[in-house]
Amino acid sequence: MQISFAESARSSVGIEWELALVDGESGELVGVAAEVLEALAGDDGSRHPHITGELLLNTVELVSSVHTSVGDAVRELEGQLAEVRRVTDPRGVELICSGSHPFGQWYDQQVTDKPRYHRLIERTQWWGRNMMIWGVHVHVGIESRDKALPLLGGLSSYLPHLLALSASSPFWAGVNTGYASNRALMFQQLPTAGLPYELAAWTDYERYVHDMSTTGIIDDYTEVRWDIRPSPHWGTLEMRACDGVSSAAELGAVAALIHCLVERMSRQLDAGETLAWLQPWYARENKWRAARYGLDATVILDTAGREAPVSDELRRLVAELAPIAEDLGCPAELAAVLDILNHGASYQRQLRTAEAAGGDLRAVVAALSRELRGGGIAATAPR
Repeated sequence: MQISFAESARSSVGIEWELALVDGESGELVGVAAEVLEALAGDDGSRHPHITGELLLNTVELVSSVHTSVGDAVRELEGQLAEVRRVTDPRGVELICSGSHPFGQWYDQQVTDKPRYHRLIERTQWWGRNMMIWGVHVHVGIESRDKALPLLGGLSSYLPHLLALSASSPFWAGVNTGYASNRALMFQQLPTAGLPYELAAWTDYERYVHDMSTTGIIDDYTEVRWDIRPSPHWGTLEMRACDGVSSAAELGAVAALIHCLVERMSRQLDAGETLAWLQPWYARENKWRAARYGLDATVILDTAGREAPVSDELRRLVAELAPIAEDLGCPAELAAVLDILNHGASYQRQLRTAEAAGGDLRAVVAALSRELRGGGIAATAPR
């Protein structure tokens, strides 16, 4: 099986942002995505080119065009968010974004009426029905197919940093899970989801997709749901591990960090350097630590097993990547990573809100709604 890799401008960037639809009064999830998308359709009945549905009818997804800077991509998504609000506001529907809904129950949710989603639910059953998850996907353009897998391996070393920074799913079905990102561990229960395999060459990736297709596990490569994956149709590397983020400022910060990391590693490849994959047992441990402890995690840095607090590493990365951020036009967005560290990641803010409200998780939904409307990083200092 040969899989072509589309031409793509180096370090171009695109972002996908999944949003949950909730009742403005109760905070409950509402399955009105089909109605919202119909209202957004053109006069000829054509669907909106950048605002789409997802697995469940409680979700809409905003998809940016291809941009050269993170700031431009985020501004486009803010414009799309305003379009959605023109439909949802009169209907009393609010929008939030986090890795999970604090108290939603899977059995109350409706699956979008598409064959691929019905096939997924039929195969995965209870785990599939429990996919009440929202995330952010960031695509970075790669000018050469031969860079795709080396960059994937290099970026996988930073997966725990990005997961800890974006972690926003401490609650699941009304329960405090004790995890910063319960979404990360829930999503990996799906077939083909989770950490990528270490593949040395593009032909190895083609062989993997061939094997998975031959045995009926997937229909095509779009059903490879790794935390980081090549996206051949777009000619990009796609980071999919991040929880949903609750504001445009956080979206810009996470996307800028990804954008800068990929460009730095691309420069390293140009210089003849090799990007090492972490041992799979280190990579798995790192993901678990980030999901469990968030910004309080200690992560494994390299194949030698050196460790450091992930928050310290994030501060170091912001300083190291500053020149690249200037080149890519995202210095302000990259610097906003420090705002998240200073004010607390979403999971920390949600936990504090719930505690202040005596455990009433409706207050958490209300806070997430305010954050999305405000657009900035909530100014509540972490403990």
